[in-house]
Amino acid sequence: MKRVLLISFVFLFCLPECLADVISGKVRQDDKLYAQNQVVDAKTQEPVDKAKVSIPKQGFQTYTDHDGRFELNTKIDNSTVLSVEKDGFRPYSLTIDKNSLNQPLKLGIERSKGGDIQLETSLLHLGDDVFADTSANSSDFKIKSSGTFYSKGFKMSPISNKEEAVIVIGSVLGLDTKLAKEMGQNRIASVYSSPAEIFFNGQKIGELNINGDNQEILIPRNLIKRDNEVTVRTGKNLFQHAYIDYDDIELTNIRIETRDKKMYAGGLNGF
Repeated sequence: MKRVLLISFVFLFCLPECLADVISGKVRQDDKLYAQNQVVDAKTQEPVDKAKVSIPKQGFQTYTDHDGRFELNTKIDNSTVLSVEKDGFRPYSLTIDKNSLNQPLKLGIERSKGGDIQLETSLLHLGDDVFADTSANSSDFKIKSSGTFYSKGFKMSPISNKEEAVIVIGSVLGLDTKLAKEMGQNRIASVYSSPAEIFFNGQKIGELNINGDNQEILIPRNLIKRDNEVTVRTGKNLFQHAYIDYDDIELTNIRIETRDKKMYAGGLNGF
């Protein structure tokens, strides 16, 4: 947001432009106490080896050892996204800050399922690249905006009558909505932006109102076709009328997952 005056939030319904320099981290095999962070299979709790652990904004990456352990030998001051990738597993992301490292991280990742569709694993920046230092996570923005919206087309097989399909936003930072302001996720004095909007095949199906991880939006069954398109559109400053002032946000790990229909009997759309 222009010249206007994280806590991590994980929902319990649980980079088009890359940095040139990559910082590699290595686990010291002779010192397990030094590498207490661990990636495990969420179901079996067995360690997952050779999983890629990265902090996209810093260009940092490392891999887990045979015990699933890894170290984060990089400085973390502000909120940032940590990502985990491993063949055969769903991509995982978590918003962390310096306080997150006060104790070891144990990250449970889920195995992929047949209906999973990964739309985007890169870190995306949406907006107009103009924002105040009081905006949510503005000091953490490291890449340029790719525009005010993101769209991706994909093919999708029919789902069974016992399943529902959801759009999962792995992590999002920078939202300056009214709810984000009320939760203390930014330091803007008196204004706020509209939520980011989620569209499926041209129809709005949900919103992103707060910063955090693993936010899910139910896809109406009647909208699902063979060829589909998901669009994420960032919000606008609701108090600026002289020009359009877009909210700058960053997000990663956009995907489609299928879930047991019973989980969504009451509906879920992020509004």
